[in-house]
Amino acid sequence: MTAVFVHGVPETGALWNSLRSWLRVPSIALDLPGFGAPRPEGFGATKDDYAEWLAGELRRIGEPVDLVGHDWGAALVGRVATAYDVPLRSWAVDLVEGAHEDYAWHDLARVWQTPGDGERQVAATLADGAGLVESTTGLGMRRADAEVLRSAYSETMGRSILDLYRSALPNVAADWGDGFTRPTAAPGLIVLAGGDPFGDPPRSRELAARLGARTAELPGLGHWWMSEDPGAGADLLQRFWSSL
Repeated sequence: MTAVFVHGVPETGALWNSLRSWLRVPSIALDLPGFGAPRPEGFGATKDDYAEWLAGELRRIGEPVDLVGHDWGAALVGRVATAYDVPLRSWAVDLVEGAHEDYAWHDLARVWQTPGDGERQVAATLADGAGLVESTTGLGMRRADAEVLRSAYSETMGRSILDLYRSALPNVAADWGDGFTRPTAAPGLIVLAGGDPFGDPPRSRELAARLGARTAELPGLGHWWMSEDPGAGADLLQRFWSSL
């Protein structure tokens, strides 16, 4: 069985490489269009565009997979698991609370969603790659992974970030929330990283109950748990897959 990994924002599929090296199963880490991969002409980079794209990638693989998503990748995994006919054996996500109807975006997301402010923030990041490294390592990302992100951050990624976040107002649940109210066909797992400042464990557990999903904790690990302790993340996922 193949494991397929979907990254978040601002990231690329390379963020999963350390964790994948601990796995005993074949795996693929996808790069979202505009994030370490070209953004095709006419691709709008909205949340629905990315969900359609992910569903297409899974259909091209052509066999049931164990699908894993982080951050925005978690929202996309949740969307395809609840609203698309795609070949899934299982799915696993963190930060599922982003699909809760009462979710309020964090401060940086609000900046990205504001015309003018978002463009200025992207320009500042492009001008100060060292600042990007320091901010991400401050939240637990390994410096080697942060340097990879620094080299991948581009005007295309910046535009894609703005388009994606501006397609999700006031939150993801405004358009996708109905799908997160009933159990999914494939078994699901909600990963709770205890040190993630963007996490909301009570809402995550509430949505896990609605989706019929299990929960599992990574005590002390932060937003980039797959970089901070890839062995622990890999072990958690493999225990879930072994139980299926």
